[in-house]
Amino acid sequence: MKRFLVLYKASQSSLEQMMTASHEQQMAGIDAWMAWSNQAAGSFVDLGSPVGDAVRVSKGGATAASASDLAGYSIMQAESKEALAATMKEHPHFMMPDGWIEIVEITPIPGM
Repeated sequence: MKRFLVLYKASQSSLEQMMTASHEQQMAGIDAWMAWSNQAAGSFVDLGSPVGDAVRVSKGGATAASASDLAGYSIMQAESKEALAATMKEHPHFMMPDGWIEIVEITPIPGM
């Protein structure tokens, strides 16, 4: 099985809406996410977590926190990106009007 970094993304305006959602709306989203994750339990290596704003670090040092389109991540396993993508069809992240998911293969480092 291959491992994949699953990135949950959305526009800045959708992420801001999510942060200001009512408690009931937040709980409905969490309940939907947990129901979906139970169905896909065999694929999870790490359920992951939501993430906050980023700090950009370059050779010159770190800059102030910057807005990002990244809402969260998971680490999952499957035979291929396409097979994993097929399991995402009904993912609750798509409750966000402009939410999308990126699946990136984690490639092993030879000899490690």
